Amino acid sequence: MFHSVRSFQSFQQIFKRQYTAKAKRSLLKQDENKIKVYEPKVSNPFKKRVYVWGLQETGALGIFADVKKAKECFTSIVHHPTRLQFSVNNEILDVTAGYGFSAFAVKRSDGETLFGSGLNTDSQLGFQVRDRTQGTHNLDVIIYPTAIRLPRIEGETDHDMMVRCMSAGRAHLVVVTRNGTIFTMGNNSYGQCGRSIIEDEVYRGSAVIHRISQNDICGSDDEIVNVVCGQDHTMFLTKLGKVYTCGWGSDGQTGLGHYNATGAIAQAMGDISGEQIIKLACSCDCVLALNKNGDLFGWGNSEYGQLSDSNESNTQINTPMHLKLAQGIGKLTDVGAGGSFCMALNEEGMVYTWGYGILGFGPLVEQSSKPQRLLPPLFGRNDFSNATVVVSIGCGVFHMGAINSDGDLFMWGKNRFGHLGLGHKKDQFFPFKTAINGKVTKVAYGVDHTIALCKSFM
Repeated sequence: MFHSVRSFQSFQQIFKRQYTAKAKRSLLKQDENKIKVYEPKVSNPFKKRVYVWGLQETGALGIFADVKKAKECFTSIVHHPTRLQFSVNNEILDVTAGYGFSAFAVKRSDGETLFGSGLNTDSQLGFQVRDRTQGTHNLDVIIYPTAIRLPRIEGETDHDMMVRCMSAGRAHLVVVTRNGTIFTMGNNSYGQCGRSIIEDEVYRGSAVIHRISQNDICGSDDEIVNVVCGQDHTMFLTKLGKVYTCGWGSDGQTGLGHYNATGAIAQAMGDISGEQIIKLACSCDCVLALNKNGDLFGWGNSEYGQLSDSNESNTQINTPMHLKLAQGIGKLTDVGAGGSFCMALNEEGMVYTWGYGILGFGPLVEQSSKPQRLLPPLFGRNDFSNATVVVSIGCGVFHMGAINSDGDLFMWGKNRFGHLGLGHKKDQFFPFKTAINGKVTKVAYGVDHTIALCKSFM
């Protein structure tokens, strides 16, 4: 009897296995054409994403279209990178961040090429009104990106008005279009808009957008390829590597050999005369410049040893000079200049910082008279990604940032307004990765907010 039971169980198991296997094979063969294949949605590789974070109270982030919500206390600071809805509906080409305001270069079918949001107390975002039917009262705060209409002359096309480059200062905005026209708007108390200084000029509610031809600056044989604004001065870089400046010069930041304010745009000479400058960096009143050979030059404020490691050197340098303190760190490819510190990137992807402030070496190191190297693991290099290097750097007035070859952004420095994007307002003493859902290509470092231009992972 026991033998019969075991035989029946064995037969049942064999039969069950055969039946189950046969059923599976039959099922798969029968429904093979019904199996859904997952096809991931691939984003347009040419369309840029924009993420913003930091102080929202000024409207600079442009993420709220509702005035009541924008004024609520819990939305005054955005601690994490947040995708700008405006960039979902518009193709963003470039971004810049001023002191509490932002500007966006766009490509649209309606011909509008420039938008802005944030503070407009000095008409740095043009003349903006709430409702023209109710009177022309200027808006001091713009909470959502609004078109800035650049004045055209007869014959200028939408393509001519596309933005080539732009930059924002404390309360002024400078835009260079593709046809070589420069538009300046906002505060001109020190001549930073490239026009004559008018005593007691009222900037609030001003409709003045100054127009300059690049031929009037650099002649017909050259062209402007970049513009960089300091706090209250403006610098133009040309294709041939020449530098032209105007604005406030009390610390020598215009590099024109004097400490005066001027609205006349003139060429900076000194040690950069005859050099082909390829990069300018400034966020306040200290300026760094790179030539095509990777040599470093500087002028402006050097109160914290940004431009010289000698105790006997001048703290306000009004003429560009070759900086010896950067010798020995290799050929440089990028530079950044903050309010009291500087940073440099060499061709090996190594980051160096010096000056005074949070330099990235921890809470116990706040001053260095010579460039000191930050270790590569701080920027994402490890055993699984040993080829990762830093490819771009930049500075705000109180913080620094670096983008690595994987498209990751690392930030450190003062964080009063949450503009490091780390989820809090505590100061960050070492480079720390900011969580952004995209590969970062460019960062605009404002004094109280940050804008990142990204491309999608897929």
